Amino acid sequence: MPATGFVSQDPVAEKTEHGDLLFANYGTTEMLYTGGCAVIVLGILIVASHICAKKKLLWFKNKSKLPTAASEPHLAFYHRKPTTAVKAVKNPTGSHYLKKSPSPTGSKTPVGDGSISPTGSEKTSRHSPTISPTCEQKTVQPPTHTLSVVHENETDNKLSSKNNQPQNETGPNDTPGKMGVLFFKLRYKKDKKVLLVNINKCMDLTPKEKNSGTSDPYVKLQLLPDKEHKVKTRVLRKTRNPVYDEDFTFFGIQTNKLQSMTLHFAILSFDRYSRDSLIGEVFFTLNEKDVLESIEKEQISIQKDIILRSVKQSQIANRGELLVSLCWQPATRRVTVVVLKARNLPKMDLTGLADPFVKINFLVDGTRISKKRTHMKKRTLNPVYNESFVFDLPSTVVDLHNVCIEFCVFDHDRVTKNEIIGRVLMGHPDNPSVTAERHWKEVMNAPRRQIADWHKLVV
Repeated sequence: MPATGFVSQDPVAEKTEHGDLLFANYGTTEMLYTGGCAVIVLGILIVASHICAKKKLLWFKNKSKLPTAASEPHLAFYHRKPTTAVKAVKNPTGSHYLKKSPSPTGSKTPVGDGSISPTGSEKTSRHSPTISPTCEQKTVQPPTHTLSVVHENETDNKLSSKNNQPQNETGPNDTPGKMGVLFFKLRYKKDKKVLLVNINKCMDLTPKEKNSGTSDPYVKLQLLPDKEHKVKTRVLRKTRNPVYDEDFTFFGIQTNKLQSMTLHFAILSFDRYSRDSLIGEVFFTLNEKDVLESIEKEQISIQKDIILRSVKQSQIANRGELLVSLCWQPATRRVTVVVLKARNLPKMDLTGLADPFVKINFLVDGTRISKKRTHMKKRTLNPVYNESFVFDLPSTVVDLHNVCIEFCVFDHDRVTKNEIIGRVLMGHPDNPSVTAERHWKEVMNAPRRQIADWHKLVV
């Protein structure tokens, strides 16, 4: 080929002096650029893989250092405890309030555990992060008497081995009138004005379920006579020997007030579909000198028999009187009822007072068509209400001949069922009360007049 100024770009294979082929250059710049890009991408992938591996290794190391309930048993935060419904209520004077402290044995699973308190709508109070070193559970021998005080530094291996034996869950209670035994602990810190109450356990509770022969027990606690605060334990299912071991802390308890206080324990059986059944109660007063001196020095363990309420309705002779006023308006077929006041009501509480309120049932032909109630008056035996209520008769009723009004006076109880003090029945043909019969006739014969009278409360 003749030599020209044009250089061909076509690849040409040449032979060397040794006979080897040298391939033509396919574009040196393009090959260098492609190789450089590949090296950069590979380097980026290597660096990213290294960073990911390092972060993953660091995450595994940090995870292995986290404390657990087994490695750090002293940390109460990692104890898995069932939730207890406790409502923290402040005193209007600002001197008292309560807080539930965590139990030192929260990692243990008590007998019959696994359920939640029946009132889940209540707010849960703040938990204290500290644990008292004296709150250690000790095994106490079942009682043969009403009250015994056992100091924490006293131990008995024989009693411990005896109580660790399995107990009969369905056996009847041996002692008549005794509903079981309650074990609790007390400690008073005078410098901090704090009362610590530990509800430990119950034994040999009377069963409330006839089929299984067991109960679903829980314990309510309130301080008398103020009734400002109340706390409760969790519910333990299907057991007659529940173990709670729950601590409750009451702040702002003065020493002079401590002597007049009474601990009221109510042991109830939870019922999902109706009102909880009362198993029994325990009242423990703090006015004894030995008890006050002991709880100020150290935590003491106490056991008391659970009994039914000692005040029986049949033992109350004088139930008091109720003043009511009635007015019959024929034009509008309306009856106006005014509950004025009551006097000389019986003592229903341990403090010698009552928390009465009045419930009114309006009946036509023996059927209740309406009901009303007054406000509750706290800690009084002579409440004053002055509350007015209006009841409309059905369109088919033109007079008061088939109308009956029932007044029921109740004592309000925050822990157990409200107790009835007495009742007054007006308009009933078989009413034995002469005063109620005379009052009813005056109301019928004098329409549009407000007529008042006193009535004795009867069962």
